[in-house]
Amino acid sequence: MREKELQLLEYLEQDSSLPIDVLAKMMNLSEEETKGLIEKLEKERVIVQYTALINWNNMKEKQHLTAMIDVKVTPKQGVGFDAIAEKIYRYPEVKAVYLMSGTYDLSVVVEGRTMAEVASFVSQKLSTLDSVISTTTHFVLKKYKHDGIVYEQNDDDTRMMVTP
Repeated sequence: MREKELQLLEYLEQDSSLPIDVLAKMMNLSEEETKGLIEKLEKERVIVQYTALINWNNMKEKQHLTAMIDVKVTPKQGVGFDAIAEKIYRYPEVKAVYLMSGTYDLSVVVEGRTMAEVASFVSQKLSTLDSVISTTTHFVLKKYKHDGIVYEQNDDDTRMMVTP
C-alpha cells in the first residue's frame, strides 16, 4: 500500500482540490479506499494541511511583500539551532524557516505589507534575539515560479517565421 500512498501524495501535492472520486479513478481504487488512505495520512501528519497557491500580483487592492532573510546565529549547547529557529518561526510575520548550509545558518521567509513593516520586524524583533549575530534581507521583486507553478505564462509565439 505504500506505493499507493506515495502516488496519492504526489497527486495531492500537484492539486489538493481534486475530488475523492477523481483521485480514486486516477489511482484505480474505490472512493472508500482513497478516503481511508487520505484519513490515514492526515492522522499520521504526513498530510499536514491543504493550501491554495495565490498569485498576489494579480490582486492590486492588497499590498503584499515577501522578504528572504539570511540569519547567522550562535547555536545553543544541547539544542543546536532548533531553539532559535523555534523562537523565530513563532512570529506571525514569519512564513518559513530553513536550516541552511553555507555562509548563513537560517533562511527566514517573512511577509508584510511594506518594506518598512519588514524592516521593523528585522530591526526590532529578529535582530534583537540573543543568538542572532547578523542578518541580510533580500526583498522579492517579482515571483516567476513557486512550488512548480509558473505565475505568468508568456503566450507570445517566439518561433522564427519560415517562408518558402
